[in-house]
Amino acid sequence: MRLVRYFAQTPADVKGAVVAIGNFDGLHRGHQALIAQARAIAAQAGVPLGVLTFEPHPRSVFQKGAPPFRLTPLRRKVRLLAQLGVEIVAAVPFTLAFAAKPAAEFVREVLVDALGVRHCVVGYDFAFGHRRTGNPEVLAHLGREHGFDVTVVAPQSDGGEPFAASRIRDFLVQGKVTDATVELGRYWEVDGHVRGGDRRGRALGFPTANLTMGAFLRPEFGIYAVRAGLRNDGSTTWYDAVAYLGQRPTFEGDDVLLEVHLLDFDGEIYGQRLRVAFVDFVRPDKKFDGSAPLVEQIRSDCAAARRLLAEHGAHDTIGADNMPLPGGDGPIAALRPRRVGLDTP
Repeated sequence: MRLVRYFAQTPADVKGAVVAIGNFDGLHRGHQALIAQARAIAAQAGVPLGVLTFEPHPRSVFQKGAPPFRLTPLRRKVRLLAQLGVEIVAAVPFTLAFAAKPAAEFVREVLVDALGVRHCVVGYDFAFGHRRTGNPEVLAHLGREHGFDVTVVAPQSDGGEPFAASRIRDFLVQGKVTDATVELGRYWEVDGHVRGGDRRGRALGFPTANLTMGAFLRPEFGIYAVRAGLRNDGSTTWYDAVAYLGQRPTFEGDDVLLEVHLLDFDGEIYGQRLRVAFVDFVRPDKKFDGSAPLVEQIRSDCAAARRLLAEHGAHDTIGADNMPLPGGDGPIAALRPRRVGLDTP
């Protein structure tokens, strides 16, 4: 996997690729179908498969100060793209100055001069350039002018609304984790280094690994049935777990924390990187009158999480960067929407 972030001197070996273009936040099933199409074209042409994305996400540039919304920050996105067979990720620095570039200038400077693309694959709603004046038809016209082909992938769905990152965000904010899982084709994950805390969970008899949410979206505050993954000798070991997301109203907290209690685990993991896959929602957040009722509720939450995780079944582990998937269905590259349409201008 090659990650390209600066384009003044693009390495020669990343040029001439088939490139899928988009924000790809969440890498949901619609994105997966688009990248699968690009992968098939690249394989037939015998050239590398690349993805061009924008960093930071344009929404964070145009809506400064808005609440965190990312489903897959760049680090997570790159790892998922690698599992989809992507060989090159070009993360274009997105600024207000870049957003002001006319569509034709973006194509010439980035796609032609910097990347020398052979073929571009975009979604039906792709927009680019100043005031989003560029669209798939404009890209196809400019492609003919500069000597590269364009494929446009139609909306992907299960027969209803097209898969969309905005709807997945809405599902998570409402605590509808299983609905988000269906749209993503895998469990939604956050990750980060386990930070030191006040050890209050340990004092209550339920030690937790604490993560800050950083740029990740904040789902509904409350208790979740999760699976927690710890890296060990190049692979990830997954544990059933229960997680609390919120501001700890019982203890007058302010910061939003993700506190993860690994079930049937005894070990010290401070400083380690932890992956947390959200499997199901247990209950909303609430305030308790002291530690005793809180401990009783935690016991009940652990039991509920065990039941839910058992109902969801085991998950596959895949390669060095194991990814939990609903029902053990295999890697996300193998999950295909039931209705796939392609329109090539």
